[in-house]
Amino acid sequence: MLVNIEMPAVEGCEAQDCAYNHDLSCHARGITIGDLKHPGCDTFTPAGQHTHETKRIAGVGACKVVACRYNDDLECEADSIRVGRSGNAIICKTFDKR
Repeated sequence: MLVNIEMPAVEGCEAQDCAYNHDLSCHARGITIGDLKHPGCDTFTPAGQHTHETKRIAGVGACKVVACRYNDDLECEADSIRVGRSGNAIICKTFDKR
């Protein structure tokens, strides 16, 4: 069974060393962002080998950062997000503190 739901798209991702990244785009089915305080990409998987699926664009399946203004009941309500680096961390660059 396939479930189709609307999710904010991951517009771009700077984490080129992630297994889901191909040409600065995320190709996971869906990603999870953060913990209660930090907007890290929980789906980031460092790997030398990358996914072969390049037609699918990832969506944000869940956001656990309750301090983000786009978070509504642990769901992201932004139109889309961007993922990038902050030091050694891979984060949601769309995060905007309430």
